[in-house]
Formats: sequence, C-alpha cells, structure tokens
Amino acid sequence: MAAMPDPHGSIDGTEGPALSTAWLRVFLDVAHHGSFTSAAQELGYTQSAVSRQVAALEAALGGAPLFDRLPRGVRPTAHGWAFLPHAEAVLDRLAHAGRELAALRDVAGGMLRIGAFPTADAALLPRALAAFASRHPKVGIGRVEGLTADLLAGLDAGEIDLAVVSTTAGDPLDAYALHPLLDEPMYVAAPAGHRLAGRRRVRFAELAGEDWISGHPRIERSLLQPAVRAGHRPRVVHIAAEWIAKQGYVAAGLGLALVPALAAESVRPDIALLALHDPDYPPRRVLAATPRGHSVPPAAHAFLNALEAAAHELRTAVEP
Repeated sequence: MAAMPDPHGSIDGTEGPALSTAWLRVFLDVAHHGSFTSAAQELGYTQSAVSRQVAALEAALGGAPLFDRLPRGVRPTAHGWAFLPHAEAVLDRLAHAGRELAALRDVAGGMLRIGAFPTADAALLPRALAAFASRHPKVGIGRVEGLTADLLAGLDAGEIDLAVVSTTAGDPLDAYALHPLLDEPMYVAAPAGHRLAGRRRVRFAELAGEDWISGHPRIERSLLQPAVRAGHRPRVVHIAAEWIAKQGYVAAGLGLALVPALAAESVRPDIALLALHDPDYPPRRVLAATPRGHSVPPAAHAFLNALEAAAHELRTAVEP
C-alpha cells in the first residue's frame, strides 16, 4: 500500500508537501487583508481557526513562518512573499479548471469530434451542424468523413465521440449505442437516354445484365451489397469512390450506379433517377453511434438532438 504524503515534508523534497486548498485560500486572504481578524470575518471563520490553518500550512511548507506578527496586523515574511505567487497560481488554475468543466457540462465550450459517411456528410450533417452551432457557438467541432467501418474504428480508438453510420455493408454494430435517424431509400442512376430512364420505379431484376459503377472494389463493402445478399450478381466495370466521378461515368453511359436518397439532390441534370421497389432493395438504416459503456461529452447528447431534428426534416424529402 502506498504511503500517504507527509504534510510536514520539506518543500524541496522529492515528493513535496501535501497542501489543502483551504489553507491556500486562508493564506491569500490574510496576505490581502494584512490581518487574521479581517480574513476570518471575510471567510466566516473564527480568528483561531484562521491561525490554525496558517500554522498547518507553515508546517507543511517546512516550518518557516509565512507572516510576521506585528503590533497591528501581519505582514508576509520572505517565505510568505516567495510562496504568494505559487498559491495564487494554484487557485487560479483550479478556478480555470472549474470554468472549463462547467463549460463542458453546459455545452458552452470544449471540443466535439464527430464523423459521418459521405452522403450523410452531404445532407444530414450540415443541417445538424448549423442548428448545433446556432445554439452552442463556443463548442469546437472536429469532423471526419469515412466509411462506416472506419468511423466505428474511430469510436473504438476514442478518436471521435459520435459517428453517423449506415447499415450498407453489414458492419457489426452490437458494440455501440445506436440512435436511429432515418431509413434511406436507394435510387438507380442511369444516363438520360437509358431504356428505363422514363420510369419512376424499377425492379432490380429488370437491371440484370447492366454494367455498374461501384464506390468500392469489394462489392460486399459497397451499396450493391444488398443485391448480392439477395442473389443478384451485378457486373461492376468501374470503381469510382467520389460522387462527382461516379456521376460522370453514369452520364457518359458507362454504367449504372446506386444513389442514396440523401445524395439525390446533388445529382446532375443529365442523369435519370429511378426508385427501387422496397421489397427488392429495402432502405438502409442511418444511425448515430456512440461507444456503448463509455461516457460521452454533454455536447454529443446535444448534437444528437440536432441530428434527430435534421433527420425528421429530411424524412419526407428522401421518400421516392
């Protein structure tokens, strides 16, 4: 069992003295007023209590007196003057720490680290960020974009506090506290002159034999994963991770691509969007995830409220 710090240890010892912050406050008040009596009145103590606390502080600092007792009042000794800035610095740091903790509690400071997958970052996250910033302008935001698997790894490593993730690739989510935001339908993006471009809704079976542009070289990690799970074999001919590039390939007639509803507003005009029948391609779930069993900053709870409000606004917009 570790030994308790010696309150009478030397100030220049290797362990240093164990000091009470109450002693420091009494010491500073006596030094400020130049009087034990005045300090006692301000602090609500008896004069003898102030004397005892100053004596305890002197003992903890090695025994040298901190005040000269004068006929009228007291004055710091050389030891007292030397210790004065240190006592002020300690209490100032504690006060600053208290303000920082209060700011975190009140969502009036600190840093919130969030992540989102690309299409959520294009539509859902900006709305939530704007609402959050208007209510909590002093909270700093750190933002990362990535696939769900990378975002979950960031949560595991403590690098982000909250992640907006999806069920696209079937990543295991049991280890996280999940907060449903919305169900996002999928569209098929086709060139404007495609044989099905005039249709509003299609079955996935009608697209058999088509070429596809995927956002990931492993099809089971892409938006096409539900089709594979349902027994379809989409023929991927091009990989384009960025939405702008993917749309360029589609518009040039090089293949079809799946477009999540959150990204539908940004689709260029020479591309036709066809909604997929739900039984063929059920909407993917969009969720906010936080580490299960770990505390999250109060700002994360406030941001979750902003996300839920933004998702509520978007639900009708994403319906095909």
